[in-house]
Amino acid sequence: MSTVSVKWQKEMFKDVEIDTSQPPYVFKCQLYDLTGVPPERQKIMVKGGLLKDDADWSTLGVKEGQKLMMMGTADEIIKAPEKGPVFMEDLPEEEQVVALGHSAGLFNLGNTCYMNSTLQCLHSVPELKSALIKYSHSGKSNDVDQSSHMLAIATRDLFNELDKSVKPVAPMQFWMLLRKKYPQFGQLHNGVFMQQDAEECWTQLLYTLSQSLKTTGSSENPDTVKALFGIELVSRVHCQESGEESSEAESVYSLKCHISQEVNHLHEGLKHGLKSELEKASPSLGRSAIYLKESRIDGLPRYLTIQFVRFFWKRESNQKAKILRKVDYPLELDVYDLCSDDLRGKLEAPRQRLRDEEGKKLGLKASKDGSSSKDNDVKMSNAEGSSNGSGEPSMATSQEDSETQMTGIYDLVAVLTHKGRSADSGHYVGWVKQESGKWIEYDDDSPIAQREEDITKLSGGGDWHMAYICMYKARTIPM
Repeated sequence: MSTVSVKWQKEMFKDVEIDTSQPPYVFKCQLYDLTGVPPERQKIMVKGGLLKDDADWSTLGVKEGQKLMMMGTADEIIKAPEKGPVFMEDLPEEEQVVALGHSAGLFNLGNTCYMNSTLQCLHSVPELKSALIKYSHSGKSNDVDQSSHMLAIATRDLFNELDKSVKPVAPMQFWMLLRKKYPQFGQLHNGVFMQQDAEECWTQLLYTLSQSLKTTGSSENPDTVKALFGIELVSRVHCQESGEESSEAESVYSLKCHISQEVNHLHEGLKHGLKSELEKASPSLGRSAIYLKESRIDGLPRYLTIQFVRFFWKRESNQKAKILRKVDYPLELDVYDLCSDDLRGKLEAPRQRLRDEEGKKLGLKASKDGSSSKDNDVKMSNAEGSSNGSGEPSMATSQEDSETQMTGIYDLVAVLTHKGRSADSGHYVGWVKQESGKWIEYDDDSPIAQREEDITKLSGGGDWHMAYICMYKARTIPM
């Protein structure tokens, strides 16, 4: 990695690092952080003319300590007169974020849309942000490796930067540490970083955070990530040939929606995903046999993650192919019929209370007695119990779980989509529901407001963006 000096207007920035394994666009993102000049406005003089975003560093002959000249105007905040209306641009940046109603976008550092979309979806979970803020005070426990610790810190700092910025953020530090922890995300092809699978990034990041955020010596809530995202499954494993039967219990971070010719809706795909065949040794037969594994949900998370199994390995072409079939998914998901008998029994009373409250709500709206405050209280406890207006959780996860009950009903809060025919190419985008109820499409550094009715149209059936991961938030009710 070499360093250069960059002269811009009357300022000189010394020892600016250039990572020649990354495209010049990444270098421009660094200069944006230093100068406030967006990459598209930067004119940097190098051998042979202006520095292009996708140029090859090896052909430019940039030497250690070389002085580069940059031209371009920074984003300016217009100053209002001493007396008069206050424009949004004149507010402090934190207040601009609140007025805007959503957080900043993320610069693409070279095929990093898989990472950006994952981060935007997980950034929308206030309880996760709260746990990361606390992590800075508790520090690293002895059984967490340094790379996991550093990645958790980088996640915390990036989430914090997103919350305070109206301009796009360059996730340089996070990306560097992600590649250090998981080298597969640093794979190169012809000198360019390769596109990676967003689901792998999502899974690896959650696993790392689950290790780092575990509070040692605390029985109250030792695993924050598991409490937020962990799904408890109980399975019956049965061999029809031998009659052998056993049961298994496991914890997973997502449910799989399997896609076949019979699957038109998410619910059907989930039922398929909870059944599987496996071949293993049969003690009574003395050889391998086919076992049917049928799973049921035995413990529900605060946030339910569902992966659409759209990618498979195509032997004839020796590459990952994509199932483009349309699979509809709802804004409101009820998983009651996917639960074990034991869990269904626990859900009955909260579900009845929720039905009663929602029926009462409809009645209040229809009546003219003006009892709107009670209506409001019910709405808040049912739908928004985990957050307050600031985006921070109103109570800790463990305390919240003890004061609210699951109903088995979930509301869609984030969708991660993929556009293209192959997992190794194409483009990933995050679509995230804000606390205000509006949806934002996070296409790297360009957040765009979207209508809720357009979110369920991301269901596939062509070359448009289609849901790859859906995240639902539990609708809970006070005890």
